[in-house]
Amino acid sequence: MLIESIQVGKSKAIEHLGREIKTAIFKYPVEGKVFLKTLSLEGDEQADLRVHGGLDKALYAYPSDVYAEWRKLRPNDDFSNGAMGENLSMSTLPESEICVGDTYRIGEAIVQVTQPRFPCHKLGLKYKDMNILGDFMKLGRPGVYYRVLKEGLISKGQAMSILDREKIRFSILEFFNFKKDQAPDKSRLREIVSIEALPKKWRAKFQLALKD
Repeated sequence: MLIESIQVGKSKAIEHLGREIKTAIFKYPVEGKVFLKTLSLEGDEQADLRVHGGLDKALYAYPSDVYAEWRKLRPNDDFSNGAMGENLSMSTLPESEICVGDTYRIGEAIVQVTQPRFPCHKLGLKYKDMNILGDFMKLGRPGVYYRVLKEGLISKGQAMSILDREKIRFSILEFFNFKKDQAPDKSRLREIVSIEALPKKWRAKFQLALKD
Protein backbone atom coordinates (compact mmCIF):
# COMPACT_ATOMS: atom_id res chain seq x y z
CA MET A 1 0.00 0.00 0.00
CA LEU A 2 1.84 3.06 -1.33
CA ILE A 3 0.84 6.71 -1.01
CA GLU A 4 0.21 7.93 -4.54
CA SER A 5 -0.68 11.47 -3.52
CA ILE A 6 -1.40 13.57 -0.44
CA GLN A 7 -4.27 16.08 -0.37
CA VAL A 8 -5.32 18.82 2.03
CA GLY A 9 -8.07 21.40 1.91
CA LYS A 10 -9.41 24.41 3.77
CA SER A 11 -13.02 24.88 4.80
CA LYS A 12 -15.00 27.04 2.40
CA ALA A 13 -18.61 28.08 1.90
CA ILE A 14 -20.69 26.85 -1.02
CA GLU A 15 -24.28 27.74 -1.87
CA HIS A 16 -26.98 25.08 -1.91
CA LEU A 17 -30.72 25.80 -2.30
CA GLY A 18 -30.19 29.37 -1.19
CA ARG A 19 -28.20 28.39 1.87
CA GLU A 20 -24.50 28.79 2.58
CA ILE A 21 -22.87 25.51 3.68
CA LYS A 22 -19.30 25.11 4.85
CA THR A 23 -17.30 22.13 3.63
CA ALA A 24 -13.69 21.02 3.37
CA ILE A 25 -14.37 18.09 1.02
CA PHE A 26 -12.41 19.81 -1.77
CA LYS A 27 -8.86 18.51 -1.29
CA TYR A 28 -5.85 19.42 -3.41
CA PRO A 29 -2.46 17.68 -3.85
CA VAL A 30 0.59 18.91 -1.97
CA GLU A 31 4.19 18.04 -2.73
CA GLY A 32 7.07 17.18 -0.45
CA LYS A 33 6.88 16.11 3.17
CA VAL A 34 3.72 16.90 5.15
CA PHE A 35 3.46 16.83 8.94
CA LEU A 36 0.76 14.50 10.24
CA LYS A 37 -0.61 15.90 13.50
CA THR A 38 -2.85 14.22 16.07
CA LEU A 39 -6.02 15.72 14.58
CA SER A 40 -5.13 16.30 10.92
CA LEU A 41 -2.50 16.79 8.29
CA GLU A 42 -0.81 20.17 8.43
CA GLY A 43 -2.78 22.52 6.19
CA ASP A 44 -5.95 20.44 6.29
CA GLU A 45 -9.28 21.35 7.87
CA GLN A 46 -12.67 19.76 8.63
CA ALA A 47 -15.70 22.04 8.38
CA ASP A 48 -18.16 20.34 10.73
CA LEU A 49 -16.40 18.73 13.68
CA ARG A 50 -19.65 17.12 14.87
CA VAL A 51 -19.36 14.53 12.10
CA HIS A 52 -15.89 15.00 10.60
CA GLY A 53 -12.42 14.91 12.06
CA GLY A 54 -11.59 14.31 15.70
CA LEU A 55 -9.23 11.73 17.14
CA ASP A 56 -10.90 8.76 15.41
CA LYS A 57 -11.14 10.40 11.98
CA ALA A 58 -7.93 12.39 11.84
CA LEU A 59 -6.77 10.91 8.51
CA TYR A 60 -8.78 9.53 5.60
CA ALA A 61 -7.32 7.25 2.93
CA TYR A 62 -8.96 6.02 -0.27
CA PRO A 63 -7.83 3.43 -2.86
CA SER A 64 -7.01 5.22 -6.11
CA ASP A 65 -7.43 2.01 -8.12
CA VAL A 66 -11.20 2.28 -7.47
CA TYR A 67 -11.41 5.49 -9.49
CA ALA A 68 -11.50 3.44 -12.71
CA GLU A 69 -14.77 1.94 -11.45
CA TRP A 70 -16.11 5.39 -10.58
CA ARG A 71 -15.33 6.63 -14.11
CA LYS A 72 -17.31 3.76 -15.62
CA LEU A 73 -20.19 4.40 -13.24
CA ARG A 74 -20.21 8.19 -13.70
CA PRO A 75 -18.32 9.01 -16.93
CA ASN A 76 -19.19 12.71 -16.85
CA ASP A 77 -17.58 13.37 -13.47
CA ASP A 78 -13.95 14.01 -12.52
CA PHE A 79 -12.36 11.28 -10.42
CA SER A 80 -8.74 12.30 -10.06
CA ASN A 81 -6.94 11.59 -6.79
CA GLY A 82 -8.66 13.40 -3.93
CA ALA A 83 -12.09 13.13 -5.53
CA MET A 84 -13.61 11.47 -2.46
CA GLY A 85 -12.11 14.12 -0.20
CA GLU A 86 -9.34 11.80 0.95
CA ASN A 87 -6.06 12.93 2.48
CA LEU A 88 -4.16 9.93 1.15
CA SER A 89 -4.77 8.34 -2.24
CA MET A 90 -3.33 4.84 -1.91
CA SER A 91 -2.19 2.53 -4.71
CA THR A 92 -4.36 -0.14 -3.12
CA LEU A 93 -6.35 -0.35 0.10
CA PRO A 94 -8.14 -3.71 0.53
CA GLU A 95 -11.01 -2.96 2.91
CA SER A 96 -11.80 -6.69 3.12
CA GLU A 97 -8.39 -7.32 4.72
CA ILE A 98 -7.77 -4.13 6.70
CA CYS A 99 -9.25 -4.36 10.20
CA VAL A 100 -10.10 -2.07 13.09
CA GLY A 101 -7.01 -1.75 15.28
CA ASP A 102 -4.47 -2.49 12.55
CA THR A 103 -1.52 -0.23 13.30
CA TYR A 104 0.82 1.05 10.59
CA ARG A 105 3.95 3.10 10.24
CA ILE A 106 3.98 5.76 7.51
CA GLY A 107 7.21 7.67 7.32
CA GLU A 108 7.80 9.05 10.81
CA ALA A 109 4.15 8.65 11.86
CA ILE A 110 2.16 5.76 13.33
CA VAL A 111 -1.56 5.43 12.59
CA GLN A 112 -4.30 3.02 13.61
CA VAL A 113 -7.39 1.91 11.67
CA THR A 114 -10.67 3.03 13.27
CA GLN A 115 -13.60 2.77 10.84
CA PRO A 116 -14.83 3.02 7.25
CA ARG A 117 -16.16 6.23 5.73
CA PHE A 118 -19.93 6.61 5.46
CA PRO A 119 -20.76 9.38 2.98
CA CYS A 120 -22.71 12.48 4.02
CA HIS A 121 -24.53 15.07 1.92
CA LYS A 122 -21.30 17.03 1.38
CA LEU A 123 -20.22 14.47 -1.25
CA GLY A 124 -23.52 15.05 -3.02
CA LEU A 125 -22.98 18.80 -2.86
CA LYS A 126 -19.53 18.45 -4.38
CA TYR A 127 -20.89 16.54 -7.37
CA LYS A 128 -24.19 18.45 -7.46
CA ASP A 129 -26.01 15.11 -7.33
CA MET A 130 -27.20 13.37 -4.17
CA ASN A 131 -27.47 10.09 -6.11
CA ILE A 132 -23.71 9.71 -5.69
CA LEU A 133 -24.33 8.77 -2.05
CA GLY A 134 -26.23 5.68 -3.20
CA ASP A 135 -23.50 4.94 -5.73
CA PHE A 136 -20.91 5.11 -2.96
CA MET A 137 -22.81 2.61 -0.83
CA LYS A 138 -23.41 0.23 -3.75
CA LEU A 139 -19.80 0.32 -4.87
CA GLY A 140 -18.75 -0.87 -1.42
CA ARG A 141 -15.31 0.75 -1.38
CA PRO A 142 -15.50 3.14 1.58
CA GLY A 143 -11.84 3.82 2.27
CA VAL A 144 -10.35 3.91 5.75
CA TYR A 145 -10.21 6.37 8.65
CA TYR A 146 -7.23 6.39 11.01
CA ARG A 147 -6.34 7.85 14.38
CA VAL A 148 -2.79 9.18 14.80
CA LEU A 149 -0.77 7.43 17.51
CA LYS A 150 2.50 9.18 16.72
CA GLU A 151 2.92 12.44 14.85
CA GLY A 152 5.51 12.81 12.13
CA LEU A 153 6.38 13.69 8.56
CA ILE A 154 4.95 11.64 5.69
CA SER A 155 5.39 11.92 1.93
CA LYS A 156 4.20 10.59 -1.41
CA GLY A 157 5.73 7.25 -2.39
CA GLN A 158 5.96 5.90 1.14
CA ALA A 159 4.41 2.56 2.08
CA MET A 160 2.19 1.70 5.01
CA SER A 161 3.95 -1.04 6.95
CA ILE A 162 2.00 -3.10 9.49
CA LEU A 163 3.17 -2.94 13.11
CA ASP A 164 0.36 -4.57 15.10
CA ARG A 165 -3.11 -6.11 14.85
CA GLU A 166 -6.04 -6.78 17.17
CA LYS A 167 -6.80 -10.38 18.08
CA ILE A 168 -10.43 -10.01 16.96
CA ARG A 169 -10.47 -9.33 13.22
CA PHE A 170 -13.20 -6.87 12.21
CA SER A 171 -12.59 -5.75 8.65
CA ILE A 172 -13.47 -2.34 7.31
CA LEU A 173 -15.68 -4.00 4.69
CA GLU A 174 -17.57 -6.01 7.32
CA PHE A 175 -18.00 -2.79 9.33
CA PHE A 176 -19.29 -0.96 6.24
CA ASN A 177 -21.76 -3.74 5.43
CA PHE A 178 -23.13 -3.68 8.99
CA LYS A 179 -24.20 -0.11 8.32
CA LYS A 180 -25.87 -1.13 5.08
CA ASP A 181 -27.42 -4.40 6.22
CA GLN A 182 -28.28 -3.46 9.82
CA ALA A 183 -26.88 -5.08 12.95
CA PRO A 184 -25.03 -8.43 12.95
CA ASP A 185 -25.91 -11.32 15.23
CA LYS A 186 -25.27 -10.85 18.94
CA SER A 187 -22.43 -13.33 19.23
CA ARG A 188 -20.50 -11.35 16.63
CA LEU A 189 -21.40 -8.09 18.34
CA ARG A 190 -19.94 -9.36 21.62
CA GLU A 191 -16.65 -10.02 19.84
CA ILE A 192 -16.66 -6.61 18.20
CA VAL A 193 -17.27 -4.60 21.37
CA SER A 194 -14.22 -6.28 22.92
CA ILE A 195 -11.93 -4.70 20.31
CA GLU A 196 -9.80 -2.18 22.18
CA ALA A 197 -9.33 0.13 19.18
CA LEU A 198 -13.05 0.37 18.32
CA PRO A 199 -14.15 4.03 18.48
CA LYS A 200 -16.18 4.83 21.61
CA LYS A 201 -19.11 6.09 19.55
CA TRP A 202 -19.41 2.78 17.71
CA ARG A 203 -18.83 0.70 20.84
CA ALA A 204 -21.81 2.46 22.43
CA LYS A 205 -23.97 1.80 19.36
CA PHE A 206 -23.04 -1.88 19.23
CA GLN A 207 -23.59 -2.27 22.97
CA LEU A 208 -27.04 -0.75 22.56
CA ALA A 209 -27.78 -3.22 19.75
CA LEU A 210 -26.80 -6.05 22.13
CA LYS A 211 -29.50 -4.95 24.55
CA ASP A 212 -32.26 -4.91 21.92
